Amino acid sequence: MIRRPLRTALAALLLAASPALADEGMWTYDHPPLQQLKQRYGFEPAKEWLDHARLASVRFMDGGSGSFVSPDGLMITNHHVGLGCIQNVSSAENDYVKNGFYAPTRDKEAACPGYEVNVLVGIEDATAKVLGAVRAQMSDKDAREARKAAITKIENDCNAASGLRCNVVTLYQGGEFALYRYKKYTDVRLVFAPEQSIAFFGGDPDNFTFPRHDVDICLVRAYENGQPAKPAAYLPFSTSGVADGELVFVSGNPGSTSRQETVAQLQLQRDVALPLTLELLKRRLAVLREYSARGPEQARRAKAQVFGLENSFKAQEGRLGALQDARAMARKLEEERQLRAKVAADAGLATATGDPWAAIESAEKKGAGRVNESFLVGFGGSRLLGIAGNVVRYVAEVQKPNEQRLEEYIDSNLEPLKNRLYSRAPVFDDLEEATLANQLSWALEKLGPAHPFVTTVLGGKTPAEVAKAAVAGTKLKDPEARRALVEGGSAAVAASSDSMIVLARRIDPLARELRKFREDEVEAPTTRAGEKIAQARFKTYGRTAPPDATFTLRLSYGTVKGFPAEGTTIAPFTTFHGMIDRSLSQGGKEPWALPPRWLEKQGALALATPLNFASTNDIIGGNSGSPVLNAKGEFVGIVFDSNIHGLAWDYFYTDERARCVSVDARGIVEALRSVFAADALVKELLAR
Repeated sequence: MIRRPLRTALAALLLAASPALADEGMWTYDHPPLQQLKQRYGFEPAKEWLDHARLASVRFMDGGSGSFVSPDGLMITNHHVGLGCIQNVSSAENDYVKNGFYAPTRDKEAACPGYEVNVLVGIEDATAKVLGAVRAQMSDKDAREARKAAITKIENDCNAASGLRCNVVTLYQGGEFALYRYKKYTDVRLVFAPEQSIAFFGGDPDNFTFPRHDVDICLVRAYENGQPAKPAAYLPFSTSGVADGELVFVSGNPGSTSRQETVAQLQLQRDVALPLTLELLKRRLAVLREYSARGPEQARRAKAQVFGLENSFKAQEGRLGALQDARAMARKLEEERQLRAKVAADAGLATATGDPWAAIESAEKKGAGRVNESFLVGFGGSRLLGIAGNVVRYVAEVQKPNEQRLEEYIDSNLEPLKNRLYSRAPVFDDLEEATLANQLSWALEKLGPAHPFVTTVLGGKTPAEVAKAAVAGTKLKDPEARRALVEGGSAAVAASSDSMIVLARRIDPLARELRKFREDEVEAPTTRAGEKIAQARFKTYGRTAPPDATFTLRLSYGTVKGFPAEGTTIAPFTTFHGMIDRSLSQGGKEPWALPPRWLEKQGALALATPLNFASTNDIIGGNSGSPVLNAKGEFVGIVFDSNIHGLAWDYFYTDERARCVSVDARGIVEALRSVFAADALVKELLAR
């Protein structure tokens, strides 16, 4: 259904070989697009503007973005970013996902278990330190180990000296490295969330479309030492809003893009990885829908997972459609051909570069041979099994020198890991059984009954029997049981008879072998080759395009703009009028049914208030919750989606029909004031 218009848009792309075009670009804050902005829009943000936007922007470590919007630690993100917290503080008696949540006073704000929010406070070039550790005569494996050791030392030294979260970020496929320093907030409390039916109005049918009519927001507050945090910067809400054609900025944390990957890597995604991902998502959705059909409480427990999987399925299906567009892929081939020709024409560059494209293709083919195992051999399918896997590995890894550990267990990563590991988010036995049995059944089908993982895990039993026994015999639902095992160390874990720990101990050697294969045989040569391509691209084109997304803070720019569709023009704004009309035209049926509160307060709403708007800003998954700023640095909206054409942005940028979709600040204030009577919250948002 979505592929035909997506392909039509992609077929019209006219892309340069490497430099960014039009409003393309998710730019790092240390290299903002000042020249492009000045040339195209006559606006050049000052350092103070950029610093303020950076310090007001936040990253939610469970996936998503947000921003501070008051001097008292109040943050805004999307409902679907905060959904895990909303679900975790809910219960059978108080379903805040369905009915919404509002804490009119600070003492009513509910703690979000396991949450961590980051603010980027510094960026430092680390390229020389990382690449300087690699010698030309090293093998790919040795180069990887040297690179890893250098990164580990940089991160741990920074963490020890500053107490901040320190991460070395790989940019331009290994052409550059940067040390990002983050201030952490781990005491995060829920302040406000609307009903999910209004946050996700139109449900899956309207997902990745425009016009939209969603109030996809969630407000949480950061605390320090039991008191509301005092952030270094926050974004004041605009009272005048934004206009058609106005320049706007998005400051957020796009997850990942593949624009600078080789054609061989894109072909592997198209032919192998994405189809398998869609199969996985389809299976999990089927299991969760069957589970949800057992009763209203089961539906409540599974709701967040169903929502996330439906969104992922539609997104991955759109991305597959982008890669199946023959003319768009031909353009990627031409881009690669042009770069290779320029390298070949420079004798010195050709000698230094070699043929990294062939090395990547060879490594990708090797990885494809074990792709089913990559999806199935591990601790997937169950939150409890994932916890058990973390416990088993934690006690083993912390006994090693830092540079020899798996990267998630180096010293600088242990505090956030334990924050998640000891989360008090509820776990439901019957849901765990259903999802784990499904994962093991899929492993049996895909890998076959004789595969070592299958024989080790099942031991002659059925997936359902193994899942039931594993869930029934574990105490890991209790965070204190997890803590006791971690603090007891390897001896306690080795002696444990907890069923999930026993299962994780059996899986761990197999998962480690697979990981070592991927690191040594796929990632090491691919990374080494990627560095050479990046260096060749720099020498040829310079810094004319930003690096691929890395779930780190980026700035994009664009304009509020409609787009052509089906022989007409889609306007850039929607209103509450449109929401009411959409519901009425669908007979008030789900997923277009208005919640009772909205039906009651309909007469109080200023229906002409802008609700959602479209813009040309370059975004991708992970940007959900990103603030939209005007040239004054004011908050004018919050990103929550793209239209269907925007799914191609994973691989190519186009502004012909692809659009970023945001909730308008004016719509947020109107909903809070007229529907939820959240006057204290409105006052806090509008205070200067």
